[in-house]
This record gives sequence, structure tokens and C-alpha cells, in this order.
Amino acid sequence: MKLGIVGLPNVGKSTLFNAITKAGALSANYPFCTIEPNVGVVAVPDKRLDVLEEMFKSKKKVPTAIEFYDIAGLVKGASKGEGLGNQFLGHIREVAAIVHVVRCFDDDNVVHVEGRIDPIDDIETIHLELIFSDTETVEKRLFKAQKMAKADPVIKGQLGILERIKTTLEEGRPVRGMAFDESEAAFVKSLSLLTAKPTIYVANVGEDGILDEENPYYLKVRAYALAEGSEVVKISAQLEQEISELDEADRREFLKDVGLEESGLDQLVRAGYHLLDLISFLTAGEPEVRAWTIKRGTKAPEAAGKIHSDIERGFIRAETIHYDDLIAQGSMVKAREKGLVRSEGKDYEVRDGDIIHFRFNV
Repeated sequence: MKLGIVGLPNVGKSTLFNAITKAGALSANYPFCTIEPNVGVVAVPDKRLDVLEEMFKSKKKVPTAIEFYDIAGLVKGASKGEGLGNQFLGHIREVAAIVHVVRCFDDDNVVHVEGRIDPIDDIETIHLELIFSDTETVEKRLFKAQKMAKADPVIKGQLGILERIKTTLEEGRPVRGMAFDESEAAFVKSLSLLTAKPTIYVANVGEDGILDEENPYYLKVRAYALAEGSEVVKISAQLEQEISELDEADRREFLKDVGLEESGLDQLVRAGYHLLDLISFLTAGEPEVRAWTIKRGTKAPEAAGKIHSDIERGFIRAETIHYDDLIAQGSMVKAREKGLVRSEGKDYEVRDGDIIHFRFNV
């Protein structure tokens, strides 16, 4: 899962990136301190792996991972090249979803590129640049499609989709709010449109305002996100920076002391999985315990293919038990005695938390 962190300059993007990836990306109080996107690979927190590691006496624990891309701050005119905007917009095309950081704190020591704090105007500034960029992309495809539509019925169908998208963009609305059937969605995906990307809005609040549910800036961002059908999380990037410097035990204690149940990374991971409709299945044994990320609704052979293509090709069956059932019994031996280990075939849809041992022909 690749998530691109975007926003205006000086809203806390790189600070958040540093905190959740510990990658040490440059963070400074001026625009464009990030030129090339910094990339950090983050292990997805999953307490189930810790329990399984102890149960199976595993030699290794391998969590699934998320790639975060810290993309440079966009400004008005980015779609026309302002602030190296075209280069930055191109980086966004590579990610599965957008993490849109919005400044929701007052601090005279941190300059705002527009000279005032207005989260909705900030969001709209980014949206307009993405819309302008998508409009240019669609108009180019429309020009080609119009020439070829008469001779090719497939292109004629695509022409209608492109015209619908163009109308939506001209109305100032993102493509992700449009409805497409399965075949249309495949074509739209091939366009790599920026406004088609699912979005998580991160309301970056001050360290002393993380528990304030009445922060007017945050409330505006939350209302905007909910109206759009997007995810929203409230995070203090500065607080996350402090948390990232602690070991696991101290981190838990720190979160408890400040009144938080989970870190910002935990919130982002949960929001990302929900937004992209992802789940994790598990494999467990003495060599290793491991989590694997798949789309909800994935059939057992396709899930096996995440491990190795040979397992998918030679798939026979999936010996499956749900994590909750295993933990309730305390061991695989007891779980088998209770008949909780199932033999599933090719049509089985893997569930989140399934522990699977795949049988296959070599």
C-alpha cells in the first residue's frame, strides 16, 4: 500500500512523515524544502503477530508494510508549473491513496504560505490544482478519442466516460465521487487521475489541542471529509515526532499519559485499510509468523499468490482457522480437536484474521 502525503507548504507534512517513518526527511520553515519525494517503509502495527510469535515459538516475525511518500508542498498554479508543480503532481500518480495534511493550529513562528489559517481554503487550493491537472489529462484523451470513436465502438464507449468526467471536473468536483460500473472503473483507473485517488484528510492540530474535540479548524475538516465520503483523522505531527523517539514500552506509557489510546500511525493505518478496503491474513509456524495484505473479497488461490505464484498455480486447498478461534482454544492441537480448522477450496473468500496453511502441488 502506497500513500502519498500532500498539502500546502508548512502544514506539517514532513514533520508527520519523519514521525511515522523515522526516516529523517528534511523539515524546514520555508516552502519546497522537499524536492524529490522521500519514501519511508513502515511496518503495520498488528498485535496478533506478537501473540502468534509466542504461541508458535517462531524465529521471525514479519508484519506487512505501508510505503509513505512525502510529496513536496503544492501551491496555487502548481498545475501550470508553479513551484515545480508538474513534477510534484506526477509523484502523486504513483500512490494508491492521498494523505492530505491540513493545518489546524495557530503558530506565529510557523509561516503559512497564504499568510492566514483557513483549512477549507487550503483544501480547495490543492483540489483545484489536482482538478486542473486532471482536466488537462482528460482533454488530451478526449481529443484522441473523438478522432477514433467512429471506427471503434470501444473507443466510442470511452468517449462517453471521458465527457462525463470532464463535466464533473468543470463543476469543481473530484472523480472519486463519481459512480462507474466494473468495466468503466477499469478504464478510469488506466487514466491515473489525481482526483480519483481515495483521500484521508489529516487535521494537524497543535500538541496541546490533540484532545480538543471542539477545535473549529478540525471540525471544518471533519465536516468536509464526511460530506465527501473520505476518511479523516486528527493528529498532532509535533506530538507524533516526540512519540517516534521513544521505545515501545515508553511509547505506550506516553500515549496513556497524554490521554491517547493509539498513535497517529495506528490511526492512519486503520483509515488506509478502511478506505482501500484491505484486510490482512496470517501465516504462522516455527520459521516465522507473517501478515499479508489483500483486498477484501480475495479468493484463496489469489491470496496464496501473494506468498508465491507457484502456490497459486498449484493450489489444492487452504487449511484455515480464524485468529479469534485459535486464541480461544489456546493451541492448534485443541483447535483441531474441536474441528475449528477448516479445509477451504478455490471459491473461499479470505477473511481478515484468517490463519492459513496452503496445500499445493509443486
